[in-house]
Amino acid sequence: MDTNIGSLDTCTPPCTNIISLPQTNHSPPSPHPSSSTLGRHLARRLVQIGVTSIFSVPGDFNLTLLDHLVSEPGIDLVGCCNELNAGYAADGYARKRGVGACVVTFTVGGLSVINAIAGAYSENLPVVCIVGGPNSNDYGTNRVLHHTIGVPDFSQELRCFQTVTCFQAVVNNLEDAHELIDTAISTALKESKPVYISISCNLPAIPHPTFSHEPVPFSLSPRLSNQMGLEAAVEKAAEFLNKAVKPVMVAGPKLRVAKACKAFSTLADASGYAVAVMPSAKGLVPEHHPHFIGTYWGAVSTPFCAEIVESADAYLFAGPIFNDYSSVGYSLLLKKEKAVIVQPDRVVIGNGPAFGCVLMKDFLIALSKRLKMNSTAYENYHRIYVPEGHPPKCEANEPLRVNVMFQHIQKMLSGDTAVIAETGDSWFNCQKLKLPEGCGYEFQMQYGSIGWSVGATLGYAQAVPEKRVIACIGDGSFQVTAQDISTMIRCGQKTIIFLINNGGYTIEVEIHDGPYNVIKNWNYTALVDAIHNGEGKCWTTKVWTEEELIAAIDTATGAKKDCLCFIEVIVHKDDTSKELLEWGSRVSAANSRPPNPQ
Repeated sequence: MDTNIGSLDTCTPPCTNIISLPQTNHSPPSPHPSSSTLGRHLARRLVQIGVTSIFSVPGDFNLTLLDHLVSEPGIDLVGCCNELNAGYAADGYARKRGVGACVVTFTVGGLSVINAIAGAYSENLPVVCIVGGPNSNDYGTNRVLHHTIGVPDFSQELRCFQTVTCFQAVVNNLEDAHELIDTAISTALKESKPVYISISCNLPAIPHPTFSHEPVPFSLSPRLSNQMGLEAAVEKAAEFLNKAVKPVMVAGPKLRVAKACKAFSTLADASGYAVAVMPSAKGLVPEHHPHFIGTYWGAVSTPFCAEIVESADAYLFAGPIFNDYSSVGYSLLLKKEKAVIVQPDRVVIGNGPAFGCVLMKDFLIALSKRLKMNSTAYENYHRIYVPEGHPPKCEANEPLRVNVMFQHIQKMLSGDTAVIAETGDSWFNCQKLKLPEGCGYEFQMQYGSIGWSVGATLGYAQAVPEKRVIACIGDGSFQVTAQDISTMIRCGQKTIIFLINNGGYTIEVEIHDGPYNVIKNWNYTALVDAIHNGEGKCWTTKVWTEEELIAAIDTATGAKKDCLCFIEVIVHKDDTSKELLEWGSRVSAANSRPPNPQ
């Protein structure tokens, strides 16, 4: 039995995004020859899977292809300032819409975008990376082309992409173009990973019989659980968890790729367990759930959460990623024999047994019918919980503190907003925000590429224009990718950017300090004003005190609610969260372990 691509649950809050495909009961009329081309076929395929904005940078090898994308009524071609940001934007777009796409030129563009594609691969995001390639007649010759390293071998770019994409298609003839494109797109959706498509620059505009009709809506064969394995896994897990006195459940980031957010909530409702999230799963589980206890992040967890998780006699982790960052330098106080680890297609109970070919969504739903209600861990949390205090109010004209700033950001959040947190201290400060129902939240923890948030904010806001995106970005990260503020303004986005100016790479300082962590200060508001240049809607301000911050937020959410608002916040270089101080010292210790004896 096949399931239509339109059934994809992209599993970003509120986990209801549906990619719809056009369905017809009759043969479409034969299109005009100008639309019977590879370029128009690719454009229609992208629209069909839900891509309505494509992020691009023009280059001579992709210009004809861009003509066909521009002429597709369902596509908005968003020109970016550089390829890295185009890739980050496709990443941000895919987080909300379930799939994203970018178009660059051969090698100079491809090798520029590859860092963003690697990040999307690490986060299990289906991004279609399209490259305008050399003329088909140049393949198999001894010619040296521009945009290459000067040897008559055009495979360098392909070889680089092979490790960060799940499928690569080099389209240099029309006969198999249809099959290669469809295979690439369907593989991206099935594997939830990026794919690479190179299209020779002389092919997009040529009509061909394989493109003579509208693309037939294609279906993806669903992955199915092994029924006997599923039943055995549920039986063993229920036996394991029902014996526990104070079990808990923790959501991990792979809930998204498993499309199991709703199933996780169903299990939480049925079990009564205390519910926590790993930091990179924040936003995938509703924080208004009655048994939600916060973020489990070892020593830098939200208050009282780690104590409940680590003292539990059984814990179910759904889709976890345990790396040096999420484990705070490998310092989590967890024991394998107490854990049920549920990955997208595998379940491991304690030190064994393990069950493969068991889909997370099926497992969680079936398990919800077998667990006894047990709210002991949540009751313990409720018993020890002390409401967190508020930072002391700033005195009149006192320099603004970061913890005070985030108290005011908290008040801005609603179901009509989304938060993008840049790598750095914003990871930790944003983690403490309490997300109202429907409020989006994204950050890139596994790859942790500084500067990611500028492009991702562009892409996310383009994917869901009805939400107001609130981006928290440090000055060091902003300097990496600042240019695409220009694209946000050109697209008429109404994002609010808090640029936190503390004069350096604060997260690096807390891991290992040195003169290289100090950056040249910019006049950030003046830079954005120059980029704005009177074209489009943009408002900037610079704040030093709490009073100025309050006034800026009032303006951004009031008189300038339809503008892109850029608020530069000046804070002390050593004003960091206590969580970053703790996390940085532990990661530093992990990084500086001496070599093992030979």
